[in-house]
Amino acid sequence: MPRRARVRLPHVPLHVVQRGVNKSTCFFSDFDRTFFLVNLADLSEKYRCAVHAYVLMTNHWHLLVTPVDERGVSLLMKDLGQRYVQYVNRVHKRTGGLWEGRYRASFVDREFYLLSCYRYIELNAVRAGMVRHPRDYPWSSYRINAEGEESALVRPHPVFLELGADEVARRKAYRALFVDELEPSIVEDFRRCANSGSAVGNQHFIELAEQACGRRLTPGKRGRRPRAKGGTSPN
Repeated sequence: MPRRARVRLPHVPLHVVQRGVNKSTCFFSDFDRTFFLVNLADLSEKYRCAVHAYVLMTNHWHLLVTPVDERGVSLLMKDLGQRYVQYVNRVHKRTGGLWEGRYRASFVDREFYLLSCYRYIELNAVRAGMVRHPRDYPWSSYRINAEGEESALVRPHPVFLELGADEVARRKAYRALFVDELEPSIVEDFRRCANSGSAVGNQHFIELAEQACGRRLTPGKRGRRPRAKGGTSPN
C-alpha cells in the first residue's frame, strides 16, 4: 500500500515529531544533541524553515517550525535525518536505521494554539518527570525564548513578538505562561494530532486548512480553542 503523501502549506506552523525505532534511544550523549542542533541550524537556514521551539528527549524530539516553501520541512527533515544517522552509526559503531518511520507533523493554528505548542514542546521534560522546571533541562529552547540565551537556531514567531513591546517585556510575558501547566486536554490534542498528521486549531482554522489541502485534517472531533490553564503527561 503506497504511503500517504505529505500535506504541505507554506507559512503555516508545523509541530514536528520524530521517534527512535521501537522507542529506542536516538540521543546517546550531549555530543549527539549538539551535533543534531548544529546541523538543524545549518539546514533550517538552507531550506528557509524558521525554528521557533524544540526539545531533544532521549528517544524522540519535537520542533515547532514554519517553512517559507512548500517542501522546506520535508527537505530539511530528509537531510537532517541522513546526516544524523550517519554520524550516530559512525561514532557509536552501529548499523541500520535509527528512526521509527517518517517524521510526523501537524499544522498549528497560530491564533489560538501557537503559544500552547511552544509550551507543550518546552514542558516535555517536566511532564516526563526529568526536571521540575523547563529551565532546568538544557536541551530545549526554553532558556532561549524565556531568558534570552543566545542561539543561532531559534527564530521568534510573530505571535511571540506580540507578547511585549520590547525583548524584556516579551521574555517576562513568556515566562508567565509557564506558571501553570497545560490542560490535559490540550496536551492530548497535540499528541493525538501529531500521531495522526492532523491539524491543531479551532474549527475555522481546520476548515481553511482542509480546503487548502483538499484533505481531512481531523483525527476525529474538531479542535477547540484552548483555555488559559492546565497540564500533564510526557510525550
